[in-house]
Amino acid sequence: MSRKVIITCAVTGAIHTPSMSPHLPITAEQIADAAIGAAEAGAAIVHLHARNPQDGRPDQSPEAFAPFLRVIKQRSDCVINITTGGAPTMTIEQRVKPAASFAPEVASLNMGSMNFGLFGMLNRFKDFQHDWEQPYLANKDILFRNTFGDIEYILKTCSENNTRFEFECYDTSHLYNLKYFLDQGLVKAPLFIQTVFGLQGGIGAHPEDVMHMKRTADRLFGDSYRWSVLGAGRNQLPIAAMAAAMGGNIRVGLEDSLWGGPGRLARSNAEQVRSARQIIEGLGLSVATPEEAREILSLKGGDRVNF
Repeated sequence: MSRKVIITCAVTGAIHTPSMSPHLPITAEQIADAAIGAAEAGAAIVHLHARNPQDGRPDQSPEAFAPFLRVIKQRSDCVINITTGGAPTMTIEQRVKPAASFAPEVASLNMGSMNFGLFGMLNRFKDFQHDWEQPYLANKDILFRNTFGDIEYILKTCSENNTRFEFECYDTSHLYNLKYFLDQGLVKAPLFIQTVFGLQGGIGAHPEDVMHMKRTADRLFGDSYRWSVLGAGRNQLPIAAMAAAMGGNIRVGLEDSLWGGPGRLARSNAEQVRSARQIIEGLGLSVATPEEAREILSLKGGDRVNF
């Protein structure tokens, strides 16, 4: 398995708004089709958010997730990862509800509070279809709250479901926070650590930043973790290539970047997965299947979820 690389695809997220790209999945049908297309292109894991089908606003109600979760499960064997991040404007109780209700194999878990800046996107995007989009992006006072109490609440809420976590670490302190929960026995190895680069308010996207996060994780967790990376915007594929060459796994998708090349919108999530696959195979590595990803991450299996 040492030469197998897990591709995760985050198909819609809560960062980009509908006016930014006509290819961003909004409705349940679009999200399901995007996830299945990404899986067929080589993604072993699909990371899922839900949206209001009328205006594209992030929606963390279990009722918004149910329609596409069932379709994806029926049509694909990919590992389904449900967000507990939701959007920074939501309460922790709202954010955990879908994972608590559906008991997925994997759920994301943000490992620390941070300033969260989306306002830089207004330098490129000026015209919006819906009233909520411009104020949502322009807000310079967003604090993405993930306190020790919040993190413990999510861990304990999901503890009986045998859901494992994709631990999202946006800065060095988040790795130390995860080490605390490991020492307390609230999480267990193998840890699936997603280090996030290039979002305003988190660590940057310089190669030295990538190396720093990897060195810190190696020192804190040794061989008890599996490393993956997320590069925001134009950093997506350069950081993916760097991590794959260093033995890591990679995440792509329209949640993290709308782009398929310089100045060119990606037409689908599957397009980005295919680009990631080219990098992996160009390095002489192999893309992990869903079953191989389950073995690498010690997941419970797709037959033990509540959807």
